[in-house]
Amino acid sequence: APPTNTPTSLHISHRVAMGYAGYAPGQKVVLRTPCQEYLRLIKSDKSLEIMEKLVRNAAQAPAEEKFRMIRLTNEKIAAAITNVPGAKEAMVEMGWKEEGDCLVLPTGKTMTMREVRELAETRATLKKLEDEEFKKKIAARNKASTAQNPDKARLLAEMAADRAEQKARGPVTQGSVAVPKGNGAHQTAAGAGCSGTSGG
Repeated sequence: APPTNTPTSLHISHRVAMGYAGYAPGQKVVLRTPCQEYLRLIKSDKSLEIMEKLVRNAAQAPAEEKFRMIRLTNEKIAAAITNVPGAKEAMVEMGWKEEGDCLVLPTGKTMTMREVRELAETRATLKKLEDEEFKKKIAARNKASTAQNPDKARLLAEMAADRAEQKARGPVTQGSVAVPKGNGAHQTAAGAGCSGTSGG
């Protein structure tokens, strides 16, 4: 049975039906299947990677019996699926059936690239969330460091002000122009007071 904190199909349908009255006009309502809800519980890219590989093998070689059974007691599988909240449940929602210490694909049931793409998209979403969380931690650490260093804070403020001023002035469109010296007339050495002979 699904965990109490994970919505079933009935819960999802009820939530969506209620949402139309509660959401502002034009706001997008995201529908998630029970499988997608279970996948969202998985916070390990390694688990999703192994699940994607298992499902891909079953989709690409549906007649291969070795790809139609997953032993949950296998050390690698246990770490990636059996002991990871949402992982085994997601596989069951895809069509795998738990029999003893194994997950098996019943006769007539096959995996498709749709399930593979779903797992790949879940991995991409998790990676994006991890990257955003990492950036937040770096920004918080930099902010704390700046707060402890007044000189650094002042320097950063001055640099930001300089950038804003340069942006406000816009790009420089006129190049530098050479300024001639004197009246611009050509002079010979004699005219400049120099003789052509040396010494004396």
